Amino acid sequence: MTKIAWVIDEEKDNVATILSHGVKKGAAIQVETYRKIKEITVQADIPYGHKIAIKPIRKGVKYGLSIGRATQDIEIGQHVHVHNIESMRGRGDFG
Repeated sequence: MTKIAWVIDEEKDNVATILSHGVKKGAAIQVETYRKIKEITVQADIPYGHKIAIKPIRKGVKYGLSIGRATQDIEIGQHVHVHNIESMRGRGDFG
């Protein structure tokens, strides 16, 4: 198994960034968190550069930093993107 996701070394981080060419639902991946390796089962297909939940994220909770807020509960291994996060400044998928 190859490490394919990482987080900034912040204990309050609750997401990791996918570094490979994307991951498929059901894949077991290794995530580097807080100087430890954590194994997570992917709950949905996630493209390169998108986020995966490494901790449960309850509706209304922000990322570790004030980047966005969950619009619904997000479980470990789920894709974290505009379908379940809203920006603190507005949605980023409207152009």
